[in-house]
Amino acid sequence: MATPSFDIIGVGNAIVDVIATADDAFLGQHGIEKGAMTLIDEDRAKAIYAAMGPGQEVSGGSAANTLAGVASLGGRGAYIGKVADDQLGEIFAHDLRATGVDYSTAPLTGGPATARCLILVTPDAQRSMNTFLGASTLFSGEDVDAARIADAHITYLEGYLFDRDEAKAAFVAAAEIARKAGRKVALTLSDPFCVDRHRASFRQLIAGHVDVVFANEAELKSLYQLDDFDAALAQLRTQTRIAAITRSEKGAVIICGEESVAVPADPVERLVDTTGAGDLFAAGFLLGLARSADLETCGRLGVLAAAEVISHVGARPLVSLAGLAARRGITIPAAA
Repeated sequence: MATPSFDIIGVGNAIVDVIATADDAFLGQHGIEKGAMTLIDEDRAKAIYAAMGPGQEVSGGSAANTLAGVASLGGRGAYIGKVADDQLGEIFAHDLRATGVDYSTAPLTGGPATARCLILVTPDAQRSMNTFLGASTLFSGEDVDAARIADAHITYLEGYLFDRDEAKAAFVAAAEIARKAGRKVALTLSDPFCVDRHRASFRQLIAGHVDVVFANEAELKSLYQLDDFDAALAQLRTQTRIAAITRSEKGAVIICGEESVAVPADPVERLVDTTGAGDLFAAGFLLGLARSADLETCGRLGVLAAAEVISHVGARPLVSLAGLAARRGITIPAAA
């Protein structure tokens, strides 16, 4: 089997994040549900954007953030996701490529605008996300780059993209390409909102096509409709080879067969913004896994990356995660 050119290739919603601070009164005034991700139409997106304070615009989307983290750790990453042929589409492509991630999905012409997520960060570091999905939802099998997927150790699928039937079919196609090439497939459940909408499809995808599952505690419990964490974890253990479950300040639990590894959270001097915590945990874990690190090292890289991103506003690292890992004494194996 040929050595892959990429450690990770991500498939997800290509979104430009607009991040601004706000107080609870602003959320109430504009009917924004605190701490949740709410899908909105283009008119509401324009109204919230007009009312927001000064914001930071940067290419985002869950899987794209993960790939930016992989690049910051010194990994080789690629990304597949749909933007429109407009100004925000150009921002998305430029920002992602500037991190060192390979991105070449053809932009959409003559359709909806590039997706954007309006993120309001309150003083308690909670983020309330208002997402117009726009062009990103028009992802289909035609956008699945078979050559690049076969050329990556792990294909990482983002649950947020799993809405339209065309996207579901594209997920299965990408997974089958990866499996046929002898590669691994990973899935993030993304949000309890996604799990509630796609529970049966997620279970089917995990059982038939996925090697590695990422979830937080709420997503895991929702997946199996169980209130007990250990019972839900036991269910997942029978469905996938590896799972990494994040538990906020409790760190993460990693399972592989009968093996369980608990990884404590990295200390954070000041919690500023939880946006991207799960995305960056996945970045560290996936790069470790692609480089054949043991599960504990994979988990330590994950919590290190997550701790860095929650210490500032924004869902992308502001310092070299590879340098941070080196200072912490965590060795990232060399690429094969």
